[in-house]
Amino acid sequence: MNTLTKVGEISQRVIDLLTLDVEAGTPIYLSPSNIEHMIDTHPHDFENYGTDLENIIEYPDYVGINPRDNSIEYVKLFQVQNKEYIKVAVRVSAEGNYFARSLYSRDVSKMERFIKKGYLLTYWDKPVV
Repeated sequence: MNTLTKVGEISQRVIDLLTLDVEAGTPIYLSPSNIEHMIDTHPHDFENYGTDLENIIEYPDYVGINPRDNSIEYVKLFQVQNKEYIKVAVRVSAEGNYFARSLYSRDVSKMERFIKKGYLLTYWDKPVV
């Protein structure tokens, strides 16, 4: 049995920023296979930030669309010893359901370039520090 857990919703703000053709409140799910993928591909990041997954989706600092796979990117900046940008990639399934597929840290300089070039858009009207 494949149990789905709702971990968030696509907000009107994300829809407006990314000009998505989806209804506000569309659920974002997490399945056991998604968790397994996150642990297999980025175990350290999942261990440190897996419990923040819902928070990252609900309160991202930045959002964007990945041009390679059209996933919605939710990015949160964590102020730990050094800055860490944590990205949650949400993909739509063939059945039209949205799933949190990946969770991993990204290089600070790369993320700051994406922000500067407009690939990632500020979620909040005022940046969250």
